[in-house]
Amino acid sequence: MRYVAITPELTPLTGGQGGLTSFDYGNAWAALNPIPAPKSGGYYTLGPLSYSRDDLFNLIVCWVVVILAALLVWGLMRSPWGRVVRGIREDEDAVRALGKNVFAYKMQALVLGGVLAGIAGMLYIMPKGLNPDIGGTQTTFFLWTILFLGGAATVFGPIVGSMIFWFTLIVTDGLVGLLTSANILPISGIQGGQIRFILVGVGLMLLVIYRPQGIFGNKAETYFNG
Repeated sequence: MRYVAITPELTPLTGGQGGLTSFDYGNAWAALNPIPAPKSGGYYTLGPLSYSRDDLFNLIVCWVVVILAALLVWGLMRSPWGRVVRGIREDEDAVRALGKNVFAYKMQALVLGGVLAGIAGMLYIMPKGLNPDIGGTQTTFFLWTILFLGGAATVFGPIVGSMIFWFTLIVTDGLVGLLTSANILPISGIQGGQIRFILVGVGLMLLVIYRPQGIFGNKAETYFNG
């Protein structure tokens, strides 16, 4: 999909390598912001954190959606539907023997995940635009690390895992940049930017080896059938 999007012939539609960085939906999204402009400085300050008017609006909307989605999935997984889905994960032959339509349940779970992913993608591109590079390899490894960190068989684990992951990634990137600029690390700035990918790979391997269930997961639930 990424290579198709950057095809030169499709540039009028997809924006090519540069993507879609300015479009009417972005302006319409900003127009929905009900937060008044700050009186001084142009930023809202919360302790050591400062946000612009648009950033604060995006932050509130995204966290509201995350909370609602988590509560929805949490409720579904404790309903009869969720118990069937968990049963399919453990042994779909046994669930099929009980008369359940395994294919239908799998399709429903796939559609639900697709809807949530679509909403997340919409919120991601609305404030700034869409670039084909977001579908690159690094995104896949980042998401897998977040999933394993919080717990693959949990509802709220990946949310906490994403917070820990991005905080660690940003702090590590900043520290490497400081050490590089101070000539403590004998590498260039470009090389320093790649260290975070090395750390993500090492962290992912360590999680799979020593803590496959993640921080909040149950190790017994990570053993899939077959």
